[in-house]
Amino acid sequence: MARLLTVGHLQAHCHAMVQMSSKVYGVDRQGYVPIASMPVHAYEDRFPVKYVYPKHAHNRSQLSFSLNGVMSVLTDKASFILPPNRAMWIPANVEHQVSSRSGLHFHIVYIDPDFGPQPEECCVLNISPLTRGLIHEITTFDSEYDMDGREGRIVRLLLDEITRMPSLPLNVMLPIDPRLRRVCDALYANPSDNRDIEEWSKFAAMSRRSFTRLFKEETGMGFAVWRRQIRLMDAVARLSSGESVTSVALSVGYDSPSAFTSMFRRAFGMPPRDFRGENLYEADA
Repeated sequence: MARLLTVGHLQAHCHAMVQMSSKVYGVDRQGYVPIASMPVHAYEDRFPVKYVYPKHAHNRSQLSFSLNGVMSVLTDKASFILPPNRAMWIPANVEHQVSSRSGLHFHIVYIDPDFGPQPEECCVLNISPLTRGLIHEITTFDSEYDMDGREGRIVRLLLDEITRMPSLPLNVMLPIDPRLRRVCDALYANPSDNRDIEEWSKFAAMSRRSFTRLFKEETGMGFAVWRRQIRLMDAVARLSSGESVTSVALSVGYDSPSAFTSMFRRAFGMPPRDFRGENLYEADA
């Protein structure tokens, strides 16, 4: 289970990030994020296993691209899973907590929210090889790069590409009602829990009718669909970590690998055996 690091660990991490970002002018008010004078700035970072980056927000939009490892992102409204070779978009000023299910190696890009059209909501993006290359190239830029030259053309092209990247179904909305949130927290901790809707209604101390109505009202989907999404997200994280299809199927609550494979194929257009952190852009394009 993920644990919060001590203040000392966090201070050490902040110091390391400042050292890594010696080309920029400073850090923001949280002491975590490098600030550059240019509209787009990127760098490379790593998180250890089960690292928890406490809730925070940036005054720039954020694009995190996972090179290796699985990241969980929690906002006030939703929960996301970011597997390798995909990217998480977080608009400016959105509070979020980040945790690593495994050791993480990633590129992170900060973009001025006024620098052209950008996605309005948090989402997991299926990144094309071109976009991946653009992100990597921007991590090599000096803090004062030429916006009228090659570097400026690259950052503008990145923004164009971000807005056309397809999103992936790797998130669920979270309810505000504390009774429903208790149910969601239990399922998030154990996606294989197969209690039926009657039992979950009792767990929430609600009638079945009230439970189903309010759940759909607050999450935008029925309870069964929401639980399937949680299982899909956990499955993607486990597959990305190298677990076998059979092990993953049983771990997320399916009676057989074939039933799990059918669900996975409907979501991604490919069987889980073909998913090992490879880029899905060609499959979804």
